[in-house]
Amino acid sequence: MSGIEVMDIEQSWRHRLSEEFSKPYFQQLSAFLLTEKIFGHIIYPPSNKIFAAFEYTPFDKVKAVIIGQDPYHGDGQANGLCFSVADTIRKPPSLQNVFKELLRDVGVPISVGGNLEAWAKQGVLLLNATLTVRANAAGSHQKKGWELFTDTVIRTISEQNEGVVFLLWGNFAKQKASIINKEKHFILEAAHPSPLARTGFVGCKHFSKTNALLESLGKTTIDWSL
Repeated sequence: MSGIEVMDIEQSWRHRLSEEFSKPYFQQLSAFLLTEKIFGHIIYPPSNKIFAAFEYTPFDKVKAVIIGQDPYHGDGQANGLCFSVADTIRKPPSLQNVFKELLRDVGVPISVGGNLEAWAKQGVLLLNATLTVRANAAGSHQKKGWELFTDTVIRTISEQNEGVVFLLWGNFAKQKASIINKEKHFILEAAHPSPLARTGFVGCKHFSKTNALLESLGKTTIDWSL
């Protein structure tokens, strides 16, 4: 029995991140998750979806990165992609605001469902900084090692890829700008889409700006419709 099944990580990512799996912090993280399971705690997302962001968006396909903080901690919400929920789950307030901005910015009708897999399959890496959470306990798996791992993911993209658009929403995500090479990549910053942020996300036009940047590089743009 293991806390993290690293073989679940998509091959192109596993190749680039393999050194992380043997580091002490990752071993401690795996032990922590195993302990959570032993004590009967429910962990979201399900184990087979912890690395879903990597599965849907292989390294060489990454065009844009949206960085979240925690998976949703409600029953059935988290599906391994930041801000995303299954189509059968009611859209959380932050995701509702994302869709409202989509409508304002690029005219995409507000989707009935909240599953963002279609974005991920087109090259939008939907990365939470913390990849797991205990049910009904927001932030419960923060500072256990996941942030070290996902920072390595961001650095790997920064170092080994070019012309990626990073969408940093909220103060937490904005802190990641320090580990992104601004000479090689693009950074778009806005307030978090949470209603608690009040202002700063509305009107950011990050979706049209992302496509304009991708088009300027000769890359295929993102179809934001779902």
